[in-house]
Amino acid sequence: MYLSTGRKAPSRKGSMHDVPKDLMKQIKELEQQFTIDTAKLHEIVAKFQFELEKGLSKEGGSIPMNPTWVIGYPSGEETGTFLALDLGGTNLRVCEVELPEEKGQYDIYQSKYRLPEELKTGTGEQLFDYIAECVKQFLIANHEGQDISELSDLHLGFTFSYPCHQDAIDHGVLQRWTKGFDIEGVEGHDVVPMFEEALERKGVPIKITALVNDTTGTLIASAYTDPTTKIGCIFGTGCNAAYMEEVGCVPKLDHMNLDPNLQIAINCEWGAFDNERVVLPRTAYDNHIDKTSPRPGQQIFEKMVAGLYLGEIFRLVLVDLHANPEVSIFEGQDISALREEYSLDASFLADIESDPWENLMETQVLFEKTLKIDTTEPERKLIRRLAELIGTRAARLSACGVAAICKMKGFTSCHVGADGSVFNKYPNFQKRGAQALREIFGWDKSVRKDPIQIVPAEDGSGVGAALIAALTMKRINAGIHAGVNVKRKNSLIPPA
Repeated sequence: MYLSTGRKAPSRKGSMHDVPKDLMKQIKELEQQFTIDTAKLHEIVAKFQFELEKGLSKEGGSIPMNPTWVIGYPSGEETGTFLALDLGGTNLRVCEVELPEEKGQYDIYQSKYRLPEELKTGTGEQLFDYIAECVKQFLIANHEGQDISELSDLHLGFTFSYPCHQDAIDHGVLQRWTKGFDIEGVEGHDVVPMFEEALERKGVPIKITALVNDTTGTLIASAYTDPTTKIGCIFGTGCNAAYMEEVGCVPKLDHMNLDPNLQIAINCEWGAFDNERVVLPRTAYDNHIDKTSPRPGQQIFEKMVAGLYLGEIFRLVLVDLHANPEVSIFEGQDISALREEYSLDASFLADIESDPWENLMETQVLFEKTLKIDTTEPERKLIRRLAELIGTRAARLSACGVAAICKMKGFTSCHVGADGSVFNKYPNFQKRGAQALREIFGWDKSVRKDPIQIVPAEDGSGVGAALIAALTMKRINAGIHAGVNVKRKNSLIPPA
């Protein structure tokens, strides 16, 4: 969990007068490796925009730009009760969302379940059976005294935040696992029937109305309460973005002969940006993470900005410095705990950046408690600067993706709804991203309010998934079947 201090993040430079020359030299070298200047931001944004547009083409590119079959924005007048299920990187969440008649309002009831680590490398049947059992227990608890067999009229929006090819709203062929998952027998298959078979095994009479990416859910949920929202983003264990595109601007959908003015949400899956290694300023540590990952050569952008990897980058740098004979750090100490791969996550860096003390006392305690390492004050100043550099780089790179979508779509003023643990809980992430946008767009300093703002999002994986289920039922009942799985269409239409 991230440290929540309830106090304003301190603005502190800290004196470096007592830092030895060998550590100061390393700090300067780390600054050179991890700092992204304004010129580089512009270069990355230009390449990013090119790759986004390429992803929409018939030929495609490294960024998938997946059509989601979520058609149009919500009106704010959607009503009904819907289920939402969110399979994240560490947790599973089951929600029941009530959309009342009051415009833009909602009530949500939810339960969260820890996802056992062994399921991430188990079998597909084990994973979906576990999820189905959690849904069953939620329904039993939330509908006390009611037989769950009577709940077949509830429609479920399933937030499955992994790259999928969707040729229908209730259909998704998994392209690849991300966020540390590596389950055989699921990639290349439609996850919807797999999950529905598990629900049937557990005696749960629920049908999946829509398969939703959490980023698309974030876009829809934020637009439901704030119509100025044009983009939805996730900055958490993984990273991604979604926005609404006109079908006429998606050449790879030409064969479907749809209304070119129809608006369809695009799930960018931009974690795959620069898989070709052309523009991103990768370090030796980024290269190591990629080479040792389950999917080398994939998700290159994500491996530089997502919460899953920030702590590992930090850890690799410290291990490397300890092994450097020209650097004196953690001398004579056992760093075996520090050598453990992925033993530190983004929250560790967040705790360091939240330390308000000049001598970084909280960082000292953190290292002693977590890693059994006793640190000197100069060492802690290097540690603090390293955390700042990694966190700042992630925020500035993340802003490049936002800027690229805005430039591609001609957005000059909008809100970007952002969710995820890194965005919400990492100190100064929002501020650093905002600064990067100012540099990219060259906004006049006299402008009191940034035209494009990345703001905290509504609950995309819960409320957003429920809204998408509601929007899907609304258009099915209106006879609009674009993106609806015809084979399962009748099961989605409630009886008269």
